[in-house]
Amino acid sequence: MFSLAVVFVILTAFAQSEPVVDSSYVAAVYEHNVIPNPEPLVRLSRHAALQHMQKNLDIYEEQAARAAQQGVQILVFPEDGIQGYDFSRCSIFGYLETIPDPQQERWNPCTEPAKHNNTEVLQRLSCMARHHSLYLVANMGDLQPCPLTTDPSSSCPPDGHWQFNTNVVFSSDGLLVARYHKQNLYFEDAFDTPPQTEFITFDTPFAGRFGLLICFDIAFYKPAVVLVEKGVRQLIYPNAWLNQLPLLDSIQFHWSFSLGNNVTLLSANLRKDSRNRTGSGIYTPFTATYHHARKGDPEEGRLLVARVPVLDPLWLGQSVATEEVVVKVESTSSTLDNTDSAFCHSCFDSPPSESTSSSPDTFTSSMTTSYMTNDPLPFVLLNKTEDKVSVCHGTFCCHAQYRLLPQSGSSRELYALGAYSGNDTVDGHHLAVKVCAIVRCEGLDTSSCGQAVEEAETKMDFVLEGNFATKYMYPSVLASQLILELPERLERRADGTVTMKHSNMTAGLVTACLYGRMYHLDNE
Repeated sequence: MFSLAVVFVILTAFAQSEPVVDSSYVAAVYEHNVIPNPEPLVRLSRHAALQHMQKNLDIYEEQAARAAQQGVQILVFPEDGIQGYDFSRCSIFGYLETIPDPQQERWNPCTEPAKHNNTEVLQRLSCMARHHSLYLVANMGDLQPCPLTTDPSSSCPPDGHWQFNTNVVFSSDGLLVARYHKQNLYFEDAFDTPPQTEFITFDTPFAGRFGLLICFDIAFYKPAVVLVEKGVRQLIYPNAWLNQLPLLDSIQFHWSFSLGNNVTLLSANLRKDSRNRTGSGIYTPFTATYHHARKGDPEEGRLLVARVPVLDPLWLGQSVATEEVVVKVESTSSTLDNTDSAFCHSCFDSPPSESTSSSPDTFTSSMTTSYMTNDPLPFVLLNKTEDKVSVCHGTFCCHAQYRLLPQSGSSRELYALGAYSGNDTVDGHHLAVKVCAIVRCEGLDTSSCGQAVEEAETKMDFVLEGNFATKYMYPSVLASQLILELPERLERRADGTVTMKHSNMTAGLVTACLYGRMYHLDNE
């Protein structure tokens, strides 16, 4: 097991000061080693589907009991954790239940089981929450009737019903308090996209308001960022995340989303080695408690429990500031030297302008092109002990000042600085991104730069900078053996330039990344 608790203070454009100690609650996420259907494309009877789901629900029951013993107030289970994955629209039918809308009716499935038929899973979850006196969030399939019509604009499928990937939330007495239908599907033939994006929140007596997301939703403006911009600062996030090093590993990107938006993210992932799925965490702008399995670890579930500061401004009796200011991050839990608090706005004596930086004299002769998460990135090698380098993709340029700190007896390792500006295309979605990244290459060949790497021996002091022209920035520093590190300093200037500085690493550098999203350019 490799896990790390990181505690730090962050001052951001949206934040108030760190909450007082008493304004906290205990949260848990469970990374579930799901028991799948070995033949998911074969349609089962309702009875057979229930027998399968009860195996996973039995494990949920055990984990809820463990969580309750540790004083947990809210427990989150992952996406697809009850039924598994790889179903067709037809074969999943026996697993579905019609979930009533809590905004339209009040229902406690545990105490009122006869009110709705064929709701055995909802009843089991409700009783689980009630018996263990905690809020419980789970993910399951929802079957909702819809009107058949000849209107070509209608989203109602030909069989007259929708099938939604759905989060359900139960209060500590078993009441169904929230239902959210996933908006952004990821290769999910069994489910439909809702006709309208849902922005679902629910209130708790111990921490105020939470918002709901599911997996791929985190990559889009709706609903994830819209919830944040509506003032929701605590997000519940069941997922079945497919890890994609070096930029989009689960713990790496999910904590960067928490940092970039100044929110709490309770992230429960599946554990399935054959699918490269692992990595769950409780991420806040003050703490990161996470687990990420590595090759050779036993394939088993993992319960993470942490005390979390309340961030809901209404619950705290505070307002949410919205003006744009410089973002700074300062660590309180490492050996970082914070004495140079007058860190320069730009760490480059005369950084190349965006209009001229593509000229040949801004690069070393080692510039090359490789692929990172399926995107072609121009790279420049960091082949000196220390240097200042730049690389551009079109008119978008990234700059780095670095100093390599090879460890005694370590083997030689190759690093590169890459830049990318364009669309990242996933399952028909075109996501507009700008990326500056320092990565450890898999080997000593330039073609290996951008490949998945989990270990490194070389530590590095660096400053990474680019003009992103967007406020939606997600910073990350990933160290050897998939350990998260807190950037020593982040700054965003009014002209769109973002600078990240880091030093005194605890382990070798795997990836340092500034990941910018231009949501308004998606699908162009």
